[in-house]
Amino acid sequence: MSARAWIMSIEDREKLIQGAFEAKKGSYSPYSKFPVGAALLSSDGSIIKGANIENASYGGTICAERTAIVKAASEGIRSFIGLAVVTNVNSAISPCGICRQVIREFCSLDMPILLVPGDYPQKLEVGQEQKPGYTEGGVKETTLGDLLPDSFGPEHLELPRQS
Repeated sequence: MSARAWIMSIEDREKLIQGAFEAKKGSYSPYSKFPVGAALLSSDGSIIKGANIENASYGGTICAERTAIVKAASEGIRSFIGLAVVTNVNSAISPCGICRQVIREFCSLDMPILLVPGDYPQKLEVGQEQKPGYTEGGVKETTLGDLLPDSFGPEHLELPRQS
């Protein structure tokens, strides 16, 4: 693990990663041919999965991360410990800007986000060192705060204003 004090156990981390892979199977991506799976770990230990669902009117497309958040929030689950995202690309792919802002609505800035390569778990060659910021299996571990610095969140709406 990285130097951060993660709040996820190794077992939860693996459960979250596998949830993202399972979610990706539900992708409907006939236009981009870019399936994405996302899995949220709620504070009660449940995994909420989401896949990207495309639409011929591209603006109607919803990303995997937002699908998972909307599913959770609509069922009253609004406290999360971690998020994993996976594609078919063999490197870490980050959530888009819209997803980052939606994640910001429901998740803390220090919440772990696992960006999982499509060929997880990657194996290091003999003598090869892990890239900085990456952990076992080729997962890039980051946080929402790292992905969305100087962000605007719900707490800003409560700040005093000038008339």
